[in-house]
Amino acid sequence: MERAWLCNRIFKSDRSQNKIISMKKAVILLSGGLDSATILAIAKNEGYECHCISFQYGQRHSIELEKSEELTRKYRCTHKVFDIPPIAGSALTNSNIDIQKTGVSIGIPATYVPARNTIFLSFALSYAESIGAHDIFIGVNAVDYSGYPDCRPEYIEAFQNMANLATKAGVEGKHTKIHTPLIDLTKAEIIKLGIANQVDYSLTSSCYDPDIFGNACGTCDSCRLRLKGFAEAGIKDPIEYQ
Repeated sequence: MERAWLCNRIFKSDRSQNKIISMKKAVILLSGGLDSATILAIAKNEGYECHCISFQYGQRHSIELEKSEELTRKYRCTHKVFDIPPIAGSALTNSNIDIQKTGVSIGIPATYVPARNTIFLSFALSYAESIGAHDIFIGVNAVDYSGYPDCRPEYIEAFQNMANLATKAGVEGKHTKIHTPLIDLTKAEIIKLGIANQVDYSLTSSCYDPDIFGNACGTCDSCRLRLKGFAEAGIKDPIEYQ
């Protein structure tokens, strides 16, 4: 499945050299959540031509794909949704596995999706090389997060090293940079950074178990971390909760 909103190629004037140059391209891993909306805004404000990708992988919170569409329309970015086989072994893809709602999980929670970021980054790497992009943005965070092993700095560093060994672009010296601007921030700091970059958080969804209308449950790990972040930032969360 693929949805795309194509915007005209953007150019800027290099007045010092009196010529027109194209903007650098970046691939943005966009889930439709708070963190990914923030990195999209950061990349846009840093002057990148953003090419967003999202995934349908059998997730029960597929409302995130609708939010991704809204965000890419707002920012006028290209958007591809990759439909991949369901990833088993997670509460996010199996309704028979309960999502914890009694507090933030200790250790790796049931919502961990096996090797999800490795799969997603592999698609992003392939897509980036195919369009001539050398920058990938991902909204991983290792501070206020649910303990996923593929959100840690050492994982990102290892994947980036692999990317530059495994691609034609990397071998030819056109190295790929994986940008993780949120990795060392608290959720409150992320929200403040997003507000500074004019992110409209009403267009996002972070909930693992929304109702049929898309309203957040308010009690899963992701909702608790989101609400804690907004409270600590002193800002009202603009989305609807059950």
